[in-house]
Amino acid sequence: MEGCCSCSWLLLLPSLLLLVQLPPGGATDEFAVIGPLDPVVAVLGADATLPCSLIPPMSAVTMELLWYRTEFSEVVLSFRDQQEQEEEQMAQYAGRTSLVRDFLAQGEAAVRIHNVRVSDDGLYTCFFSKGGFYEEANLELQVADPGLEPQLVMWESWDLNCSQPCGSPVFLTTTPPPGPQSMGEKLLALSETHAQDPEGLFHVEAALVVRDSSAGNVTCSILNPVLGQERTTAIFIPEPFFPQASPWKPAFVVSLTVLGLLLCGPGCFLKREHSAKLQEQQEREKLRSEKEEA
Repeated sequence: MEGCCSCSWLLLLPSLLLLVQLPPGGATDEFAVIGPLDPVVAVLGADATLPCSLIPPMSAVTMELLWYRTEFSEVVLSFRDQQEQEEEQMAQYAGRTSLVRDFLAQGEAAVRIHNVRVSDDGLYTCFFSKGGFYEEANLELQVADPGLEPQLVMWESWDLNCSQPCGSPVFLTTTPPPGPQSMGEKLLALSETHAQDPEGLFHVEAALVVRDSSAGNVTCSILNPVLGQERTTAIFIPEPFFPQASPWKPAFVVSLTVLGLLLCGPGCFLKREHSAKLQEQQEREKLRSEKEEA
């Protein structure tokens, strides 16, 4: 009889151990929080949605939800007692955030940031709390600006400038006239400058000098790695820009900025013509003066 009782206790032991491990209030109070594995990409000035969800799925309607930056006090959005606590959020997010509640009962929630700024770029943490239990997950927001179409300008002292915000790669390519070997050649920039505007956007400009008339077309390609977009512009180099005895070196200016850049190069053609006429007029006046003195 005693042997049978011992066997019964041994059979119940795994179940007893499982009950001891359960937290007070039942296993349904435990959960995990997950966010997107890849960065959330948003275009400057548009809206960005930062989602998080519960595993296993359960209602988050009565939970405390919080999205913050690097510090717990840097509140982006706070949701408690089924209401958004606007007085707790950072000033830079005031009036620019809202909670997406469509699937809150299924354990899915998201903060939507309106009119995304450059300063919104970076890491975020979503925090879910119920009773004495809480979990959180990290996620990343990448803010990108597609920019404007590149602009190409020719100058007498030929510099080829390409610019792009956020330090994106700039490729300068020459494409020779059609022929068996016209595959194009990538050129290295001779100089590069960086400038940051008050909005936090970078203007990167690369310059290149072209000396060979066989270059044909000169193309500027600008790649935005965040959006995966590439913008290109090209111009044909005419032979007159490479005179044998001229001290001038041909150059181009290609610009692409976040806020735009005015096309200002065609004036160089007028400048050349004006300089030639001015020199001719000075020579005539010199001859007239010499005749009068004689």
